[in-house]
Amino acid sequence: MSDWTSGYVADINYTYGYYAELNPLRIALGFINAGIRPPKTINACELGFGQGISTNIHAAASQINWYGTDFNPHQAAFAQELSSISGADAKLYDDAFSDFCQRDNLPEFDYIGLHGIWSWISDENRAVIVDFIRRKLRVGGVLYISYNTQPGWAAMVPMRDLLAEYADTMSAQGAGTISRIDDAIAFADKLVAVNPEYCNANPQIKNRLAKIKQDNKNYVAHEYFNRDWEPMAFAKMARWLEPAKMDWACSARYADAIESIQLTNEQQALINNIPNPLFRQSVRDFCENRQFRTDYWVKGARRLSELDKDEMLGGLRVIMGVPRKDVQLKIAGRLGNFDLPSNIYTPLLEMLSSYQPVFVSELWQVAAEHGVGRSAFNSAIAILASKGIILPAQSDDDIAKVASKTGQLNRFLMSRSRSTTELSYLASPVTGGGIAVPLFHQFFLLASLEGGDDAKTLAAFTWRILASQNKCLLKEGKPISDENENLVELERQARDFLDERLPIYRALKII
Repeated sequence: MSDWTSGYVADINYTYGYYAELNPLRIALGFINAGIRPPKTINACELGFGQGISTNIHAAASQINWYGTDFNPHQAAFAQELSSISGADAKLYDDAFSDFCQRDNLPEFDYIGLHGIWSWISDENRAVIVDFIRRKLRVGGVLYISYNTQPGWAAMVPMRDLLAEYADTMSAQGAGTISRIDDAIAFADKLVAVNPEYCNANPQIKNRLAKIKQDNKNYVAHEYFNRDWEPMAFAKMARWLEPAKMDWACSARYADAIESIQLTNEQQALINNIPNPLFRQSVRDFCENRQFRTDYWVKGARRLSELDKDEMLGGLRVIMGVPRKDVQLKIAGRLGNFDLPSNIYTPLLEMLSSYQPVFVSELWQVAAEHGVGRSAFNSAIAILASKGIILPAQSDDDIAKVASKTGQLNRFLMSRSRSTTELSYLASPVTGGGIAVPLFHQFFLLASLEGGDDAKTLAAFTWRILASQNKCLLKEGKPISDENENLVELERQARDFLDERLPIYRALKII
């Protein structure tokens, strides 16, 4: 009998995560800042979509035609259900990569995304994917790929191999994956306790093991216990993509482009004096001891002039996605926290706090009136985006065309959240992507959809859900047993929700 899993963990489903970097609408800002002309995305594909949360949110919240595959039929079935409910008509399959990539019903793609998959598949599957990119990603198209990388993971490779070997050879025959994980970690604790030289040479291993014990077991299973696992150096990644004619474009995480908060002056000087752009990335990974990369690659980069950059940046629409009062004029980087000048940011935030889409060119007019230079303004837009304060905003026409799909998807996800805590993102037709919405906010939104408009009604609605499951709130780490005390605390949270969050959710057209 053939092993359809190819050594990949399949008896435990992957987590229900959402990954904003997979949203093609985010490409424009990153590319413009890197001086590369961004493409228009019509057809997109995600390889290894897990539970399909990201794919379905992006399919429902935009007019992009989505395709994808995940070999796990349980996950593919859930993803297909989401697509059917939203009406997005995403073409989602449970094919192995080798089967999916040979389908004759696939278009040329403007965008192909892989989140994390690359690190946990065989070289055979990597070759299949690279050939797919070569054949099916159109000229000018973008590849998003994230993966574990060296040197940050280098010390953990032997320990991970030991954990996997123990789970395969020493655990009881027939034991489930969770049991085998627990056994392997328990053995690792015993090994650390006898003070092996490996741990003395790599003291960070103890902290890494401690973190593994705290992580979600489904995540740990997929992160550490697949047969294939290779944290890959950037240079090796580049060599893999050479046959597909891919050029590295930029990081998908905007903050990576802000060198002043990530690298010392000496590190910047060293890196900026390296003429080869790929080798610069390799050296930077050493400076940062990077463990994970999130990269955009493009098939044929078209460079922008400074004038083109400013004009294309001005043509982007953005919307504020967080309460104004929660915005702190600081940014965190590898080197610590840095203050942001209020004379630059305060006027921009005041304009954004209407929670309506605005063009970046409108923000530039405000900045210029306050004496802000072009370079400082461009940096400010990148920083606001990296902090998640501003999000991309689609045209009003696109928003109107997809709002019914996101409404149907969100109603289903919120309804499911009455019995699970794993669904924590909803779709915004404004941003074309997902928005983090805490569990109780989802309950309050459900109550609002049913006509609730005051804190008392929202609290009572939420309490009925909790009481039906014999659950209660925690206060200072202790459960609140009294019903009235639960309702008082829920009313307090509901008032904050109505005052601070509901206006933003409505502006983002979550409901």
